[in-house]
Amino acid sequence: MRSLIGLVSVVVAATVYLYSLSLYLPPGPLKFPSDLEDLRELSELLQFYKTEHTAYVLLLFCSAYLYKQSFAIPGSSFLNILAGAIFGLYWGLLLACVLTTVGSTACYLLSQAFGKSYIVRLFPDKVAMLQSKVEDNKDCLFFFLLFLRFFPMTPNWFLNMCAPVVNIPVTFFFCSVFIGLLPYNFICVQTGVMLAEVSSLDHLFSWQRLAQLLATACAALLPGALIRRYGQRCLRGTASHQPNGLPDNKNVH
Repeated sequence: MRSLIGLVSVVVAATVYLYSLSLYLPPGPLKFPSDLEDLRELSELLQFYKTEHTAYVLLLFCSAYLYKQSFAIPGSSFLNILAGAIFGLYWGLLLACVLTTVGSTACYLLSQAFGKSYIVRLFPDKVAMLQSKVEDNKDCLFFFLLFLRFFPMTPNWFLNMCAPVVNIPVTFFFCSVFIGLLPYNFICVQTGVMLAEVSSLDHLFSWQRLAQLLATACAALLPGALIRRYGQRCLRGTASHQPNGLPDNKNVH
């Protein structure tokens, strides 16, 4: 009971903080974009506001990102795209990678402190399955964790919460998230950069943009291809397809 009260207290405190921070936004309707034009309008508004209030926009973006990641709330993929649109490729990618890693680690620590018993109670079969895979690959555990991020057998939100339950060290967890989600973050941020630069759908699907997309996809898939080619002999009891007993990989980020 105390663990539940502690978790609720953390959620309430974080929610109040994020809401209070959002009160300083400039006037005007702000909403999640539903198409290219909405995304462009939102990014342009934040870019304009960032010229005079850079620290505030950065703090708000980081706070919203960490909130979603820490409490396993879907939507960080949109924030990755927005990072590229607002901060550009290099700073946007750095932010996305750091915030994904820190937020996932916060989720890990919250689960370790408050949620172990509840996770085992809610997902007994899935926890047992993951525990078995971890035990089978304990001699190359870090490599196995990278494999899970490149070829997710289970949603990332579930792996973040379940990692302390199956005794994955936090150092291995932290580094595997940063490296393993780098290709995904790169694709999202690059998409945001492209969307911020185009002025129409015709421009978006020009030959130059399509070539950029192809190069981005190849660069993002290369680490996973190397993992599959050279790591399969090390990984035991692991297939590239999703095994029975684990949740579908939907809304993973």
